[in-house]
Amino acid sequence: MNGETICYSRRLRGNQLDEGAGGQNRKEEKNSTKWNVWGKAQQVEEDRGDAPVAGQLLGPKLKRPNAFCKMCCDRLILLASPVCCVTRKARVGGRERSAMSEKSQFLKGKRIDPAPIHPSLKIPELIDQVFCAYNAARLREACQLYARQMLETGVTVGMTLSGALSPAGLGISTFIPLIESGFVDWIVTTGANLYHDAHFGIGLEMHVGNPQTSDVVLREQGVVRIYDIFFDYRVLLSTDAFFREVIGAPEFQKEMSTAEFHHRVGKYVDEREKVLGLKNRSMLAAAYRCGVPIYTSSPGDSSIGMNVAAKALEGNQLRLDVCADVNETAAIVLEAKRSGGKSGVFICGGGSPKNFILQTEPQLQEVLGIAEKGHDYFLQITDARPDTGGLSGATPSEAVSWGKVDPDQLPGTVVCYCDSTIAVPLVAAYAIATRTPRELKRLYDRRTELVQRLREEYRNTK
Repeated sequence: MNGETICYSRRLRGNQLDEGAGGQNRKEEKNSTKWNVWGKAQQVEEDRGDAPVAGQLLGPKLKRPNAFCKMCCDRLILLASPVCCVTRKARVGGRERSAMSEKSQFLKGKRIDPAPIHPSLKIPELIDQVFCAYNAARLREACQLYARQMLETGVTVGMTLSGALSPAGLGISTFIPLIESGFVDWIVTTGANLYHDAHFGIGLEMHVGNPQTSDVVLREQGVVRIYDIFFDYRVLLSTDAFFREVIGAPEFQKEMSTAEFHHRVGKYVDEREKVLGLKNRSMLAAAYRCGVPIYTSSPGDSSIGMNVAAKALEGNQLRLDVCADVNETAAIVLEAKRSGGKSGVFICGGGSPKNFILQTEPQLQEVLGIAEKGHDYFLQITDARPDTGGLSGATPSEAVSWGKVDPDQLPGTVVCYCDSTIAVPLVAAYAIATRTPRELKRLYDRRTELVQRLREEYRNTK
C-alpha cells in the first residue's frame, strides 16, 4: 500500500513480483495458472506485448511491465477472460486482439434507457419505451407482433378465449372493439364465455365483489361468485330461460355447426339489445353483425350446452355438429394460405380452445394429407407453465413438432406469461391506437364455399 500502485495476485503465477520483505521471486512461466470461481485451475497464456504506460501505472515493485494488475486478476476470475486494463490486450484462442475492438453479438440489443413516465404518456409509448425486460418485454413483443405483423391485410387472425373473461367485462371493453375493427376474423371459445357474455346483451348485471366474502353467506343470500365478481342467482335463471326460448324457435330444429348456432343466437341477442336500448354489450351480437364465426371446442361443457341437452329431452331437434366445426376451421386456415396470405393465432389463456385452433394444421397435414407447414404467427397470453406437460403451457416450439406452427416462422411467435385480464386489453389498446381498421373478412358468410374447396383439395390427395 503506502501510496504505491499494487499490481500482484497470489492467484497468478509467472509474474516476477517482489512480495515484501522476503524478496522472494517466483519463477516465470509462459503458461500461468489462475484459479477460477469454481475452484479449478486454468492455464492462461500471458500477453508478451509491450505496455506503453507500464512505468507510470504499475509502480516500482512490478518487475514485468505487462503483468496483470490485481483488479484485472479478479476480473479474470469472475469473467474468465484474460484481459488486463494495463495492456488492453487479450490472448484468445492463440491470437492477440484488442479487448475493446470487438463487441459481443449479445451486447447489440437496444440499450435499456427508458424515458421517464409523464402525464401525457400514451399506451403505445408506455409499452414501447418502458416495458424493457422480463414479462413486460414479452408483452411489448406481443403488442408489436400483433399490431405490426398479424394485422397486415393478408393475415387471417383466429382468437381463442378461455377462462372467465366475459364476466370480467372483456367482451365489452376489448373483444367487441377488436371484432368491429376487423382485427379478429374467427374465434374459438369456451361456451361459458358466451353464456356469461349473453348476460350483458339481455340487460342483466354483474357486480364487483370481495373475494374474501364467505361463500356460505353468499349462498344464503342468493349471490353467485366468480372470484371477485358477484351476481344474483336469478341472472343464471333468466339467461337459461332466454336460451331455452331461442333454441325452441323453428330455425334451430336441425343439425348445425357451433358457428351457425352462435350466429343465430347472436341475432336474437342483437335484437334484445335494440329493444332494451343497449349498444355493443355482447360479442355474440357483434360477431353476428360482423360475420365473425364463433366456435366452441366443447359445446356440452357449459350452461348453453346444458340447456341444449334439456331441450333435447323435450324432443327438440337441435344437434351441434362437431365434425362440421373441425372441417370449417380447417377450411378457414387452408383458405388463408391458398389465397396467398398467412394464418395467425392469438391465444388468450389455453385449454381446449387453444388445441382446437392449433389442430387445424395437423388436420390438414396428418389426417387429410394436404401439403401444409403450420400457422405463421403464434401469440399466447398465459399463466400456465410448460414443464407440467399440459397443453395450456405448451410452447410454440413444441407445437412445431406437431406441425401446428411453421418452423420457418418461429421468430413470429411470442408467449407472454401474464393474466389475460391484464395483458389482452393492453394488446388491444396498442393495436387500436396504432392500426387503422381492416376490412371485415366475413368468414361466416363463406363457410360453405371454403369447406367445398377443402373437400376438393382432399380428394386430390387420394
